[in-house]
Amino acid sequence: MRAWPAPEMPALPVPGPDVALHDTATGRRVSTAGDGAATLYVCGITPYDATHMGHAATYVAFDLLNRAWRNAGREVVYAQNVTDVDDPLLERATKVGVDWRELAERETELFRADMTALRVLPPEHYTGAVESIPLVVDLIERLQRAGAVYRVEDDLYFSVASDSAFGTESNLTREQMLAIFPERGGDPDRPGKKDPLDCLVWRAERPGEPSWPSPWGPGRPGWHVECAAIALDHLGVGLTVQGGGSDLIFPHHEMCAGHVHVAEPGSTFAQVYSHTGMVAYDGEKMSKSKGNLVFVSALRNSEIDPMAIRLVLLRHHYRSDWEWTDDQLFDAVDTLSTWRKALALRSGAPADPVAEEVLAAIADDLDAPRAVAAIQAWVDETLGHGHLADHSDQDAAATISAVLDAALGLKL
Repeated sequence: MRAWPAPEMPALPVPGPDVALHDTATGRRVSTAGDGAATLYVCGITPYDATHMGHAATYVAFDLLNRAWRNAGREVVYAQNVTDVDDPLLERATKVGVDWRELAERETELFRADMTALRVLPPEHYTGAVESIPLVVDLIERLQRAGAVYRVEDDLYFSVASDSAFGTESNLTREQMLAIFPERGGDPDRPGKKDPLDCLVWRAERPGEPSWPSPWGPGRPGWHVECAAIALDHLGVGLTVQGGGSDLIFPHHEMCAGHVHVAEPGSTFAQVYSHTGMVAYDGEKMSKSKGNLVFVSALRNSEIDPMAIRLVLLRHHYRSDWEWTDDQLFDAVDTLSTWRKALALRSGAPADPVAEEVLAAIADDLDAPRAVAAIQAWVDETLGHGHLADHSDQDAAATISAVLDAALGLKL
C-alpha cells in the first residue's frame, strides 16, 4: 500500500539533542538514544470514516518524534498499518450500501490527503491488513507451535497466560482489564475461552463476510495480531517506540506485545510505549461511536489553513487530554498571521537561542507548547522592536522559518 508524498524538511545548521519520552510501561521518562536506526510503529486507521482531530493529534505528535530524531541525526524507519478489513468497516459499508473495499480505499485516500495537508512525514512502510494476511498466518503458526493458540469452535484465540510479561505494558489490574476489554473489541463472555481476556487471532468465515484461505480454514485476522505481524516483519523485535492513542494501551498494545513475546522468546516488543491523550468535543471524547467529530477534511474544505489546524494541536502537550473548540482554531489563524508579519521583516531578534530552545523542547518529551511559546516570544520581541538595532539578526527570519518547518512541521 502506498503512503503519501513526503514534505521537504530543511536541514538545520546544528543537530538537535537526543530525544527522551515518557514510557507508559514504566511511568518514567527514558532516553531513546541508541546506535543504528530509530524504529517507530504507530497504529493506523480503520478506514470507515474521515480523519478527525483525535487521529490528527496522534499522528502530528509522532511526526514531532520522527522530526526530532532526524534533527538529532538519527536514521528513522517508521511503519504504520491500515486496518482495511474489520467489523466497523464492514458494518459501515453495509449501512451505506457500498463495497467494503471501495469504502476502505476512499477513506484511506482521504487520510492520505489530510496527512499531506498537515505535513506529516509518511511512514517508510504503510501496510494494509489485507496485504499482510500472509504475515499474520505465519505469526499465528509460530504462536501455535508455542502452544499459545487454541480453538473456540472454528475461531482461534491467543492465550494471554502464555506471555509471562502480560500486563506489564498497561499496568492494569485484572479487574480493570476485564472492565475495559468488552468496551474495546474484546469478548470476555464467550463460552469456550480459557480466560476471558484471551483475544481472537483468526476469525473463521461468516456468511456475507470477506475471507482468505489459511491452514485453519477460510477467515480473516484479528486486530491485535495484524499490528504485531506488521511491526515484527518491518521493524523486528525491540523496536524503539510503539505509539498510539491512550485508548490503545489496553487491550491493543498489551496484546501486540504478548504475541511478539511468545513468538520471539526472551524478546522485548518495544523499548518505549508512548501514548497520546484523548481529544474531546462538546464535553465528551471525540469518537465515531458518539458522532462528536471535527474532521480535518471538513476544515480544509472550508479553506482553513492546515497550518492553523496543526498549530492548535501543537499548543497541547501530546499526553494531555483536552477539548477542541472553534475559538482555538480562530486564534491559531490570527497567530499565524502575526508570525508571518514577523518573518516578513527578515531581520529580527536573535534567532539561534530560539532555535536551540525549540529543539530542546521537542527533545524533552515532545514539549510542543514550550516550543510554540519560544517562537511567540521571538515574534513579540521582533515586532515590538525590543531588541537593539545593533543586536538585530539579519538572518533571523530564515533561521526561524527553518526550525518551524524542521522541528514543528509548520511551513509559513
